[in-house]
Amino acid sequence: MLWIKSFHIIFMVTWFAGLFYLPRLFVYHSMAQDKLSLDRFVVMERKLLYGIMTPGAVLTIAFGFWLMFQYNFSGIWLHLKILCVVLLCIYHLYCFKYFFNLRDKKNRHTHVFFRWFNEIPVVFLFIIILLVVFKPL
Repeated sequence: MLWIKSFHIIFMVTWFAGLFYLPRLFVYHSMAQDKLSLDRFVVMERKLLYGIMTPGAVLTIAFGFWLMFQYNFSGIWLHLKILCVVLLCIYHLYCFKYFFNLRDKKNRHTHVFFRWFNEIPVVFLFIIILLVVFKPL
């Protein structure tokens, strides 16, 4: 089952790479003024969302459930981890919302908002890693 664990980690890294980078693109996109830059950001954000982040999220969750049932994991630590993953999925959906708003020129947020928004996955990454390594509860 080390293959399953390996793929879970690989796709988790892929998902988080997108979760870290996409909001950074939103920062630059919200500051851009010229059409060429605006169009470029839309293409980059779309490819990141649909080509890397979303497949990474789906496969992370799929391999995570496979691991959970294969090893019969249990405990409060696992429930907390699953809660964090659910909250990350909500964050992921907000990334879609902000992508569509920026693409359609309906954005109401400044680059400062997106800079703060960009820090949220960092917190979840720390919590998830600590829960998995230490299994405190």
